[in-house]
Amino acid sequence: MDQLTIFKALSNSTRLQILAWLKEPELNFPGHTAAGGEGVCVGKIQEKAALTQSTVSEYLSLLQRAGLVTATRIGQWTYYKRNEEAFAALSEMIGSEL
Repeated sequence: MDQLTIFKALSNSTRLQILAWLKEPELNFPGHTAAGGEGVCVGKIQEKAALTQSTVSEYLSLLQRAGLVTATRIGQWTYYKRNEEAFAALSEMIGSEL
């Protein structure tokens, strides 16, 4: 777990908002979650964030590099969801090291 990458990913209000939305995807993206729990399509995240596709993709890429989200490609679409195991490990790391 690279602490600097994680804290960099968390240092932006929009990225934090995306993580909050993905915590409850059925509530925040009703009818737009992938069957099988793969997550939410990047296009729906982009619409909700009201930012350009390239900006949202960059944000999601950083969150993925930090291990906070996972991506699943289905056809031409990429779906993102939170990596709850990473959040548990982050919580443990903060409690024990910081």
